[in-house]
Amino acid sequence: MITLSSLKNEQPKIKPKRRLGRGPGSKKGKTAARGYNGYKSRSGSKKRYGYEGGQMRLFSKLPKKGFTRGKFLKPIIELSLSRINEIYKDGEVVNIATLIEKNKAPKTTKATLKILDGEIDTKVSIEAHGFSKGAIKRLEEKKLTYKKLK
Repeated sequence: MITLSSLKNEQPKIKPKRRLGRGPGSKKGKTAARGYNGYKSRSGSKKRYGYEGGQMRLFSKLPKKGFTRGKFLKPIIELSLSRINEIYKDGEVVNIATLIEKNKAPKTTKATLKILDGEIDTKVSIEAHGFSKGAIKRLEEKKLTYKKLK
């Protein structure tokens, strides 16, 4: 049974926000918890990221250039078995040269060819630089010839 004595206020008390700089009796009066003099005691002061008090900032001292491996990576043309199914007919050879002939790769490419998994029905022989595990499994199931280039 609920009585007046058993009622509780479940919501926490909402404290009023402390007002700064409103006299010595307000606990945050006079300097408003900013200290005495200096840059941070002034109005409108904001400390910029990386600012070190007038000293040269660390990120300004570090070199702007560096090493990235991106310029040494060779481009890869990825071709799924289902895409080979669409592009090639029975008895054709799948390699970079035939891709260039069929306008599916840029003419001046230094890319390597990687074959990915998919459905294949055409009887083609494949010459590529890389094969995914699923693609190798699918090619062996269909008993298609494939050759890994260096």
